[in-house]
Amino acid sequence: MGMTTPPRTLAEALRARDDESLAGLLRARPDLLTPVPSDITQLATRAGTRASVVRALEHLDRFALQTAEALAVAPDPAPYETLLGLLTGDGRDDGEHRGDADAAIGDALPAALTTLREQALVWGEDDRLRLVRTARELLAPSPQHPSPTGLGPTVAEATAGMSPGRLQDILATAGLPATHDPVSAVTSLSALFTDRARMGELLDTAPAEALSVLDRLVWGPPYGEVTPNPTPPVKWLRDRGLLLPVSTRTVVLPREAALHLRAGRAHRVPEPQPPSVEAVANRDPQAVDSAAAGQAFLAVTTVEELLKSWNSGGPAILRAGGLSVRELKKTASTLDVSEPVAAFWVELAYAAGLLASDGEADERYAPTPAYDDWAELPAQDRWVHLATAWLAATRTPGLVGGQDAKGRALSALGPDLDRSAAPEVRHRVLALLAALQPGTAPDPETVLARLRWERPLRGASASAGDTTDLRSRIALWTLNESELLGITGRGALAAHTRALLGSGPAEAAALLAPLIPEPLDHVLLQADLTAVAPGPLERPLADMLSALADIESKGGATVYRFTPGSVRRALDAGQSAADLHAFLAAHSRTPVPQPLSYLIDDVARRHGHLRIGAASSYVRCDDEAVLNEILADRRSATLRLRRLAPTALAAQVDPASLLEGLREMGYAPAAESAEGDVLITRAGARRTPPRTAPVPVPEGPPVPDTTLLGAAVRAIRAGDTAATVVRKDPADAPAAPSGSLPRTTSAETLATVQAAAMTGSALWIGYVNADGAASQRVIAPVRVEGGFVTAYDHTADEVRTYPLHRITGVAELADDATS
Repeated sequence: MGMTTPPRTLAEALRARDDESLAGLLRARPDLLTPVPSDITQLATRAGTRASVVRALEHLDRFALQTAEALAVAPDPAPYETLLGLLTGDGRDDGEHRGDADAAIGDALPAALTTLREQALVWGEDDRLRLVRTARELLAPSPQHPSPTGLGPTVAEATAGMSPGRLQDILATAGLPATHDPVSAVTSLSALFTDRARMGELLDTAPAEALSVLDRLVWGPPYGEVTPNPTPPVKWLRDRGLLLPVSTRTVVLPREAALHLRAGRAHRVPEPQPPSVEAVANRDPQAVDSAAAGQAFLAVTTVEELLKSWNSGGPAILRAGGLSVRELKKTASTLDVSEPVAAFWVELAYAAGLLASDGEADERYAPTPAYDDWAELPAQDRWVHLATAWLAATRTPGLVGGQDAKGRALSALGPDLDRSAAPEVRHRVLALLAALQPGTAPDPETVLARLRWERPLRGASASAGDTTDLRSRIALWTLNESELLGITGRGALAAHTRALLGSGPAEAAALLAPLIPEPLDHVLLQADLTAVAPGPLERPLADMLSALADIESKGGATVYRFTPGSVRRALDAGQSAADLHAFLAAHSRTPVPQPLSYLIDDVARRHGHLRIGAASSYVRCDDEAVLNEILADRRSATLRLRRLAPTALAAQVDPASLLEGLREMGYAPAAESAEGDVLITRAGARRTPPRTAPVPVPEGPPVPDTTLLGAAVRAIRAGDTAATVVRKDPADAPAAPSGSLPRTTSAETLATVQAAAMTGSALWIGYVNADGAASQRVIAPVRVEGGFVTAYDHTADEVRTYPLHRITGVAELADDATS
């Protein structure tokens, strides 16, 4: 759609765009689409609202933002050459590299302007560039909110309200001709500050101390405080208008004077090109992949170990939600990691849907049923599941231990850990790493510098409780978490991660699989009651060994230690002594040491000799001497035991406490059922009800798909046609006010609609729906019967049926309205 005259408003500029350009605007600023604007005018109005403009500015890169900032301090409208001059300067400070820098600015400026135009922040032709008013207000200087450029108000703005006599004094001191017209006085002073030669002559007469004052204000902030009796240098500047009063104690350096001192530049350092990501090391890609694969396997086993430790019911949930500090420390000790790292693993399991609240009255965390399915997958598929969940999660473990806006501590698995920017930052950081050569480890500071250039305004936190650059913090956490998770190896992006980002999970798992060590089916038993697993174990072997022995140390090889308690744990799970002997003989590459065989037999001999049941609870044993020994032991006093029969004792504590108490005294009791059978307790039985993984908190409205964009553009175009179409009013009808619904009688409405259906012409109608909402529409009637009109609705771009009694009136379109 071409235009023969320059647009006068943003709405006219948007109306002149083609459909593809409008769709691009809605894609870049999806907040404009909710709800779909009724026409172009409403779209332009919404695009100029403060909230929408702030969101659009936050998505600009540094140079596009600098371009908008320069337009905010330029005349409105500004020609392209003026804008370019504000970015490159007037050439008075040309240095050795200034020419190359100006050339880079000239090359980058058209693209920056294109971005601003596409996002409806700038409109107009190159000879009349206009920044939307809301953006100008946000970026323009004021005493409360100095301009990002560091420039102050213009002479006209700073002298508004100044007495004519004071203006005359300034003109006289500056050597300018007197005038009694305040407008002429302001124009004369502005002309002085923008005249290179005359301004240079004025500054040549300035005292050195006055120039020092200007040097402190020139790059901002331009405001300064003065005393009632200013110093001579300040008085010299104030008398000549180089400092203008804002209040009785505040002066400002006017914009025209500051630009002269800056050699015409709005920014001290324009940044037309993004900073490059520098390398700190170039490593062997195969070594990188191997290191990342090892860490990926460790990540899988760590999450599995965490959830195993919570198999029988994890820690209780705080009233405010999340883990207590004590429980986090306990988890860190179990995993043998620091507390921040433990918080990361806990949050990762939660984000992956493997961990959730059990929903009971005494609410606790526990593995979900999805954990059992996940645990059966090959190691590479388990890693892909974790990595995919991490990439999409808005939960930010790095915040754990900090405080929210109200000063409350942020806990792991607690509320207020979602940061909607996290997924975008993670993907962007990994994309920057993927752009480097394989094996290249980047300098973190250059990664942060690149992110700050790409989104300079997005460093503001998503929560009032954050006081530093949130995106930079998330980026640093991303680099650290990537190393923990096996996304990177030795600081460089691994090949399987490149595949995950590019080709998808299947390709990533295929590349990772050969690098993960094959699980072993054996251990090495040693005479000191330990077993060494020289690598990862097959799942059944690992599960059985974790029940029979305690992990003593982890690393490349895992050391398990057999103790009376660990052996009893295996017996409680239903294993017999013969089963344990057979298991060790089948899975040990070394002979079973005699001390280990004796330990198993000794514990098994005493296991189940005592029986615990519910009275409150009771102990029964065929050997009276054993019961006498228990009663005589002072440690049994807390159990409040009394003899019921020669072979039975009653206790005032519950069976579980009685079991624990007797085990602490060195006995090996077994629980029994009401029928007198030994109860077998199996680990890992507690699961939450089915749970879905937490849904990431979106960052603003979702980006619409192509189908929705096409429908939205058609609806806006049709609505615009309905709002701006030329109509034929009946000769005897009064002119309807702009934007009002047409009004005709029922008979006139029916006759006009029937005639349009016969001739196939279009009509303009007013319509009130069942909810009472009124709208204007352009329709082409197809059929009229039974009190309804079926027509093609140009506004909705579809065929609809309307009750005739809801049509307020009709009017024919002008002959050229649809041409």
